[in-house]
Amino acid sequence: MTRTVLAYEAPDISALARTLRSQLTERDKVPGHVELLNILARAAGFRNFQHLRAETQARSRADEPAPPPAAPADHARCEKALRLFDVEGGLTRWPKKRNQQVLCLWVLWSRLPAAETFPERRMNELLNLHHGFGDHALLRRELVELGLFRRTPDGREYSRVEQAPPPELGVLLALLRGKAKTTATPS
Repeated sequence: MTRTVLAYEAPDISALARTLRSQLTERDKVPGHVELLNILARAAGFRNFQHLRAETQARSRADEPAPPPAAPADHARCEKALRLFDVEGGLTRWPKKRNQQVLCLWVLWSRLPAAETFPERRMNELLNLHHGFGDHALLRRELVELGLFRRTPDGREYSRVEQAPPPELGVLLALLRGKAKTTATPS
């Protein structure tokens, strides 16, 4: 798993030092790794480390340049991704290659409701309807990190981010419909 590098800055180093000192002296023992990350994040004005990471990632996505014009669909990529879905169109396993993962996430994005905000439990239920390998948390996290879904800082509510899909999505969805039709018709 690759490590995401997060820049850390505090507007006032004196306030940072005071906050760190007060939080560290309250403890009987040396804080663990995650506790220390949360202490540092709170000292910089965030609720916890997850909040710091989410804000940093949101800022980095906003700073990214606009994507170039869409290239024609890569049909070979779509054929490879087709193997990851069963005849009902459910994702059977999580692909190893990132470009296949992204395409599978776009398929899930297309199947989840637009212009609707729903709780985490409903998001899990919807994801479970469209995959069969039992890791809705992985899919939920990847959808958010890719910018296809937005979640509240506390992680309680999710909503789909509307954007132009890649050209491969239409091709793959058509292939999935064709796969379902060929298995539905008796020979």
